[in-house]
Amino acid sequence: MDAIRIPHAGPGRPRTRPDHVLGDKGYSSRKIRAYLRRRGIPHTIPERSDQKANRRNRGRHGGRPPAFNKQLYRHRNVVERCFNRLKQYRAIATRYDKTRESYEAAVTIASLLLWIRPL
Repeated sequence: MDAIRIPHAGPGRPRTRPDHVLGDKGYSSRKIRAYLRRRGIPHTIPERSDQKANRRNRGRHGGRPPAFNKQLYRHRNVVERCFNRLKQYRAIATRYDKTRESYEAAVTIASLLLWIRPL
């Protein structure tokens, strides 16, 4: 997904806002969800089982469960698997390279090797 460019005055790179955030259960806190809502960033983060139970125990005062799109969440798995396959290359996983350019080159070479010869 593409990021939305937000113009601003001053030096530095322009700010960008993601179209949508996909996260795992580790990012399912109320604080993170409130931050994303405040910034106007739509998100798909599954709710942890303890949060579901606590909301149910509060009864009607527990509130509505957060929206969750299963179809959209499945795309997150593709990205995770790609990162895991890239990390199979020791130089990528441990970051032996000293400079940013040489690390980017190593990631590019590893990506090309995965594309040419899938595991």
